[in-house]
Amino acid sequence: MNFFSKLYYRFRKMWKAIRLYLIIAGPGIVVMVADNDAGGITTYAATGAKYGYSLIWFLLILIPVAYYVQEMTVRLGAVTKRGHAEAIFDGFGAFWGWFSLIDLMIVDWLTLVTEFIGMTSALAIFGVPPWLTVLGVCALLAVIVLNGRYWTWEKIALLFCALNLIYIPGAFMVHPSVSDIFREGFVPNFPGGMNGELFFFLMANIGTTIAPWMLFFQQSAVVDKGMLEKDIPWGKFDTLLGSALTILVAVFIVIVTGTVLKGVDIDSASQAAELLMKSNHWVGTFMAIGLFDAGLLGAICISLASSWAFGEIFGWAHSLNQKIKEARWFYASYFFTLITAGLVVLIPGAPLILITLFVQVIAVTLLPAALVFLILLLNDRRTMGEYCNKPWQNWVGGFIVLSIVVLSSLYGISVMFPSLFQS
Repeated sequence: MNFFSKLYYRFRKMWKAIRLYLIIAGPGIVVMVADNDAGGITTYAATGAKYGYSLIWFLLILIPVAYYVQEMTVRLGAVTKRGHAEAIFDGFGAFWGWFSLIDLMIVDWLTLVTEFIGMTSALAIFGVPPWLTVLGVCALLAVIVLNGRYWTWEKIALLFCALNLIYIPGAFMVHPSVSDIFREGFVPNFPGGMNGELFFFLMANIGTTIAPWMLFFQQSAVVDKGMLEKDIPWGKFDTLLGSALTILVAVFIVIVTGTVLKGVDIDSASQAAELLMKSNHWVGTFMAIGLFDAGLLGAICISLASSWAFGEIFGWAHSLNQKIKEARWFYASYFFTLITAGLVVLIPGAPLILITLFVQVIAVTLLPAALVFLILLLNDRRTMGEYCNKPWQNWVGGFIVLSIVVLSSLYGISVMFPSLFQS
């Protein structure tokens, strides 16, 4: 009886912990899985087709990198109760505040364009015209955000996050060689040697795993959800789980294209889906469905990141818990960003593929500045108290910033002086 009593109380304690996590869960998983957006899916598909399994080890390294970057926004949001844009303005003044906000607006809008590119190209495979996709997506996102509750919006976003896992069964369906995956993918190597093309792919993979909009989005989401300091441990676990899930999906996409399409030049995830359909109809269909879902989830989050930032800076009401009459400018900026990005896709002859690939590189180029602001804010002991960065966290953050700066610099040098990196 004593044994069963202990077992019962342990179960109750465990169930209580699970229920508490389910209440707190959301921002970390949503922001990380949403970063597997349309541009990200294209990047992973192109990486697998170009290098096979060889860069899986590099993707796995990005799990702790993504976690250490994003968990700082959890602490900062829960302690200060301010979004990232507002925190930068308060901490560094108007000049640097506008600098970071303009960076965010440029990257967000360009990234949102890539989400519409992904969604229209995915549904075009099934015969849906681009104008209808843009119209339908804008209408759907309007319904999602105008429900008047952050809680409802978050749960809908989590459903789309679950659909992002559709790539996993697709990988099993192409029957990859497990021994080849471990032999080629888990041993660090630089296929083809150190050259501009490899630097481009490495930067693109970083840019689609860690992006400036993610810092702004997660911190604002933590504030809008009303998370407190006592919720920080659960928020950090939520972020760690999200980091693992996003890289897990990325690895499975690389496995799919690395198995079936290795050696084929891939310009877009929709092209990869069409090619996959020729060898396995269902795998190609999964790729197309996943691409649309990724674009939709990215659009849901990125458009909100911009609107939250604008609301914080201009002092507008900026919460999903407020009706449209209470936060007119917040919703106006949201729909303006959404609609204008969607219209770009409908411009005849627009270089859509080029935009998709280079947005990831632009994002990682602008990332170091955003990370420096974040690290400095986390070192303000007067504001952060016990949640201030510890020395080892500063070392990790500094190493991430330095690595990105070095990699982007090497890419720039390789473009200007390609002979230096010829193998």
